Amino acid sequence: MTASALLALREAVQARLKADAPLAGLMGGEVRLHDEPPRAARDLYAVWGEASARDWSTGSGTGAQHAFSIAIWSVEGSARPALAAAARMAAILHEAALAPAGHRLVTLRAAAAETARDRASGRVRVVLRFTALTETD
Repeated sequence: MTASALLALREAVQARLKADAPLAGLMGGEVRLHDEPPRAARDLYAVWGEASARDWSTGSGTGAQHAFSIAIWSVEGSARPALAAAARMAAILHEAALAPAGHRLVTLRAAAAETARDRASGRVRVVLRFTALTETD
């Protein structure tokens, strides 16, 4: 089932990011990766973005093809912190050897990065896009 593969991959990604001390340092002492934007946040934080998982089964096994994003929101008036955190996240995850529960990670790639300024808040958002393939154990 592709939803379980997506959830397992997401949990493995989150665990890897939260264990990285340099990333925590860039984010003010802890890796702030949320499901929803925190209320009245002033510090750098990240939010899970869009995700999809499609069947990637073969004649000999089941698998899923994933696409997911993480949006990093900078402090007001400066893109540098978000760009630095995004670069670190991409470096941590690109071709990482993760172990999603019940699945085997075939490949994980940092595929793209986009940046934009939110006019209402003045904050910069960097969106990292990833692709992955998993097989069911």
